[in-house]
Amino acid sequence: MNLKSFINERKYEILLVALVQHLYIGIFVTDLAFYTEVIWPINMVILGLASVGVFIEKGRTKNSIKNALTFFVVLLPILLPFFRGNIGFMLLLNICYVIFYSFIFLEVFKFLIKPSYINTDIISAAACGLFLLIEIFVFLFQMWVYRYPQSFKGVDYSDPALTFMDLVYFCSVTLTTIGYGDITPNVYFTKLTTSLIGVAGQFYSVVLVGILISKFTSNQSK
Repeated sequence: MNLKSFINERKYEILLVALVQHLYIGIFVTDLAFYTEVIWPINMVILGLASVGVFIEKGRTKNSIKNALTFFVVLLPILLPFFRGNIGFMLLLNICYVIFYSFIFLEVFKFLIKPSYINTDIISAAACGLFLLIEIFVFLFQMWVYRYPQSFKGVDYSDPALTFMDLVYFCSVTLTTIGYGDITPNVYFTKLTTSLIGVAGQFYSVVLVGILISKFTSNQSK
């Protein structure tokens, strides 16, 4: 089996591992400067490579867009130490990330609703969809918090890595409807976006269960 075939066959498992390590690698890191300046850019390279499989058979246009977005999401965190505290730069960074993850999410979701079968690819893609939603909302919120620091109560703004980790935690517990309440939205636009997370999480779960049941029953009837 050549590398391209392996990536195509295991694309959703590879993407899932890349998403999980990007969101939660902070569990194992104590050096925040190292996290921001080294681990974050490396993570984005890994995610860019991990998303290759999703677009292998998607045509030149989609691959060109994905490659351009990957270039920016890798380049911007490398430049972060030089533009730390620059609101315009942070806004650009987060917009690029929202677009990047939304682009991948749409392709993953299209895959979920097409096949009439259920296998490990479907399960892995379903998990990828959940983590991609978390990624999208994390960077959507970061667009607000760097422009309006009063957007949330309980978020640590002392370092970009801490801000990111707090928002990963907040979006994870909100999307899964746990909602501890230690971080809370403080202005109307973050309150509304937070409510949108809850709705998106519930909608994704309901749709996903429906998709999986329909695929399973389709298999059983054959």
